[in-house]
Amino acid sequence: MLYLLDTNILSEARCKRPNLQVLNAMERNRHHCAIAATTWHELQYGCQRLPDSRRKRKLAEYLERVCQTMPILPYDAAAAQWHAEERSRLASEGRMPPFADAQIAAIAITHNLTLVTRNVRDFRMFDRLSLENWFEDP
Repeated sequence: MLYLLDTNILSEARCKRPNLQVLNAMERNRHHCAIAATTWHELQYGCQRLPDSRRKRKLAEYLERVCQTMPILPYDAAAAQWHAEERSRLASEGRMPPFADAQIAAIAITHNLTLVTRNVRDFRMFDRLSLENWFEDP
């Protein structure tokens, strides 16, 4: 594995007019990508909140395909330890990132993966976290 895909990257394929650069990068790297359990929760939660409709069924089918092709990495003891240390460091600096973002960062760090996200700014505060934005990077 090389990459951990954030929710906004995985969601791009379901947009009415998806960014082709992102779709191409996902296809090119499909055997090198994983999903954080936190991201999987966000995707499932979003799907579950939709009213019963064709859109909901299509999204559920897409998520099933994603689940079959990419491993879902857990928020485990190592991730929790890194998260606690990093959260403490950031709190001492007066910064408090969203809990879910910190969980995703922890999973990326503890698996030595590059986090791929459109929201690079939201993750820059985390020490040693490698980031890519497939909306901008070639």
